[in-house]
Amino acid sequence: MMKMLVQIVFASLMVISFLTPGYHGVEIIGGNDVKPHSRCYMASIQIFNNRKKAYAHQCGGTLIDRNWVLTAAHCNLEFGKNKIQVVVGAHSLKINETTKQIPAVQDKFPYPCFDKSTGENDIMLLKLAQGAKLNEYVTLLKLPNGKDVKSGTSCTVAGWGITSAQSKDPSDTLKEVKITVIDRSVCNRKDYYNLKPVITTNMICAGDKKGKSDSCVGDSGGPLLCKKKFSGIVSFGFKCADPKKPGIYTRITEDYLKWIKKTVAGVETYNTEPEILY
Repeated sequence: MMKMLVQIVFASLMVISFLTPGYHGVEIIGGNDVKPHSRCYMASIQIFNNRKKAYAHQCGGTLIDRNWVLTAAHCNLEFGKNKIQVVVGAHSLKINETTKQIPAVQDKFPYPCFDKSTGENDIMLLKLAQGAKLNEYVTLLKLPNGKDVKSGTSCTVAGWGITSAQSKDPSDTLKEVKITVIDRSVCNRKDYYNLKPVITTNMICAGDKKGKSDSCVGDSGGPLLCKKKFSGIVSFGFKCADPKKPGIYTRITEDYLKWIKKTVAGVETYNTEPEILY
């Protein structure tokens, strides 16, 4: 579920115009259902499907403030063309859970230097039209300190993405999987990504040597937690669960943290003080 996203079923809704047709980041492969409402900061970003007359899950996200969701820039939410909403407090996307809150999205703030061709700077903030009400089912995830994550570190990623490379539909329930950080020098080797694109220090390469665990279509934008700390954002990959094409995650660096603070502070100037946890 966790790689950069190219859901066939939601192809018209999702953006995989980066790199190649195999570019994804939307599903949790080899994972398990999370304990219901144990990841209360998770958000499902959804776009209205005019043909089906219903909202459909497009990307994951993380609630970092009652008014703000952090996700991936490649999720390409086209305001004016699509109705967009965020669902928080959910475990199942289909069941009408009383714990759900569904605020509309007021505006988007992709990182200014996002590069579609390389996946560099794949990070975006969404401003909610109505602030989420924090409770036992809806909480914030604390932002990290911006330090790099060492290779060999065990991490987890969660999402509602597809659960197998052959699947077309997203998971109804939130799933998670354990993966391991791989050194960038390995991921840039000829038998891995071969510098196409270059896996930079703004990215984290993580997966499973046997190809049994990964993120995939529908997981894009969701959080990567390493040692229980918010370390990255599901960005992209090729072929879900391919051991030589691990998932690539946007690393939440010090520069991104500065941008987040500046963006939120600028918008919140005439509203309430931001509640972001640093």
